[in-house]
Amino acid sequence: MTTTARRWLKRGALALLILIGIAAAALFAGDRLARQKMERKVDIAVKALPYREDAAAVERGRYLFASRGCVDCHGAQGSGHTFLDDGKGMRIAGPNISPGPGSVVAGYAPEDWVRSIRHGVSRGGRPLMVMPSEDYNRFTDDDLASLVAYVRQLPPTPGGAAVIDLPLPVRAFYGFGLMHDAAAKIDHTLPPAQPVPDGVSAAHGAYVANMCLGCHGAKLAGGKIPGAPPDWPPAARLAAGEDSAMTRYADAEAFARMFKTGNRPDGTPIKVMPFGSLGQMNDTDVRALFLYLKGLPAG
Repeated sequence: MTTTARRWLKRGALALLILIGIAAAALFAGDRLARQKMERKVDIAVKALPYREDAAAVERGRYLFASRGCVDCHGAQGSGHTFLDDGKGMRIAGPNISPGPGSVVAGYAPEDWVRSIRHGVSRGGRPLMVMPSEDYNRFTDDDLASLVAYVRQLPPTPGGAAVIDLPLPVRAFYGFGLMHDAAAKIDHTLPPAQPVPDGVSAAHGAYVANMCLGCHGAKLAGGKIPGAPPDWPPAARLAAGEDSAMTRYADAEAFARMFKTGNRPDGTPIKVMPFGSLGQMNDTDVRALFLYLKGLPAG
């Protein structure tokens, strides 16, 4: 090897070491920022909703719990559930919210339920990591009270706190603001959504579509799901456009079949979507959602 070649090899090795050092420093700094963000206090003035125990509220709450993704994170009994474990250091499990041992909602006051579900903030004022409150922020007071009514009457089941194991690069992304928790996404000054008549209408479909925001984005334009493992596909575009997934569904029947089977009209499976919950949605909600999504402008 010539002297010049050795010189360039040394320079290349030095440059590589410098880049590795910069990357390591960036990861370290991002991790520190992430820990600070996770521990920040989020001051929100919330209005407590009176507890309900009537049969109508419990039944409505049961439907919402089953069809709006609560089961995917907390399990059918509310005792917690591991919904992501990629075997590479990312593991996320929802906590126990039943009245059983290890429940994270033991001692909750009415305002604590509102703060957690609608705003993504814990009773102590810190952000609830991974809790998709942007999907639930627009719950009407009646639906929120009904969901709480159902959860409070769940049979006591032992469980534990949430598990949130994030690889260092993911924590750094969060620390540098490349991904956000729900408490940072939500406009906490918005008043609760007003009820709309339950029926196959675009207005009711818009209300149902709030459950799609966490993955498909505020404008339902799709894209990479924040904080998702690298091998997850991007969320589909639901707003109008040539690449909109809604062009695949000619009618509400085809759309409803996708919710029940997890397959596109051509038979290919859709990955990642929480069909365990989506399959529990009633016909009115699915058809109203279809009507609303079909009428969306390009986002």
